[in-house]
Amino acid sequence: MTTALTAPPSPGEPETEWPGPLPGAEPLPGQLDRWLAAHGAELVAIRRHIHAHPDRSHHEFETAALIARELAVAGLSPRLLPKGNGVICDIGEGDRVVAFRADLDALPLQDLKDVPYRSTVDGVAHACGHDVHTTVLLGLGLALAQLAEQGQLPGRVRLIFQPAEESIPSGAPEVVAAGGLKDVVAIYALHCYPQLPAGLVGVRSGPFTAAADIVEVKLTGPGGHTARPHLTADLVHALGRVIVDVPALLDRRIDPRAGVSMVWGSVHSGDAFNAIPGSGEARGTVRILSREAWREAPELITKLIRDVVAATGAEVEVGYRRGMPPVINDRMATAVIAGAAGAALGADRVVEAEISLGGEDFSFYLDHVPGAMIRLGTGVPGSAERHDLHQGSFDVDESAIGYGVRVFVHTALAALSTGEF
Repeated sequence: MTTALTAPPSPGEPETEWPGPLPGAEPLPGQLDRWLAAHGAELVAIRRHIHAHPDRSHHEFETAALIARELAVAGLSPRLLPKGNGVICDIGEGDRVVAFRADLDALPLQDLKDVPYRSTVDGVAHACGHDVHTTVLLGLGLALAQLAEQGQLPGRVRLIFQPAEESIPSGAPEVVAAGGLKDVVAIYALHCYPQLPAGLVGVRSGPFTAAADIVEVKLTGPGGHTARPHLTADLVHALGRVIVDVPALLDRRIDPRAGVSMVWGSVHSGDAFNAIPGSGEARGTVRILSREAWREAPELITKLIRDVVAATGAEVEVGYRRGMPPVINDRMATAVIAGAAGAALGADRVVEAEISLGGEDFSFYLDHVPGAMIRLGTGVPGSAERHDLHQGSFDVDESAIGYGVRVFVHTALAALSTGEF
């Protein structure tokens, strides 16, 4: 690892090598314990450096360069994405590739924590845990690099450090276009989850996160006096009808099991209390767990909005922007990572994950290959305080990094050894 970020070894600590071949007498968890005891402080230092120097979506150049340097020092051959804001790196050899993905970008939020590694970039913070995702994936790469060097890695693993998960358009399609899934037979990822204490992971087969799309409605009319609404088109009333009626009608037009949620986040029309405005707009999100319902949503929602507005006399423009599909975990891939997590942490530390209506562009990879995402517990064990994702106060129990590396190493070896993947 690079000198600037490397914690010094403890006095008397031996030079660290992967302790013996994997099929040897010592079980893999013990080997990982020894490796992490030697490298854990270094991984925490890197996580803190990334946390203190966050990059915005599509501008992850410094973070990508840091990751590429660390991988190169380990004897690997990372390559930057065409824009230079992401990294792809293969480890080992083989025709079939098992991939792991982490996201690099931070959120446009102020870091509110009073910690030494607080963000040094005003208005940008790692409030979603991507610094942890990146560090866990780097730890996987460094551990597997030693296995590969000793001829103990039974196949090829690809690390994908992806830009722009937090934006629309997102970075996953760029990775796919750059050949990130070439020869890949399965892909895995994890996401920080403060509702679980560190040391636990949540897994689920099937729907995991929702599709997330954006709806924009613009209404226009001649405007007029609030004393004579019958002589014009009352846009505020029309917007109210759209806001209330369209989600209610949508609930009756799509199978309730599809998990559809339409919520408005921005509404504006006019400024004067006694004047009917000539324009107004509403913006919101549509979240859907079913891929089939997601495919039907743009046409159906556009029609419902037009039908509701038609009775008001206003003119309407509807903009429907695709965000990302739902994450639907593959059954076999979920079984592989669930079994690996049980072997890494203990079966009692693998719990069923809740379904989330949040969006995740990991779904774009699942359009091409089977895979699964899990939730990595990052809460402080025994603490009732849980700072949620996308809050300026969000932080993690850093022991979660080691747990994540353990799970990913076990998953890589299990996926390479199974005939399914």
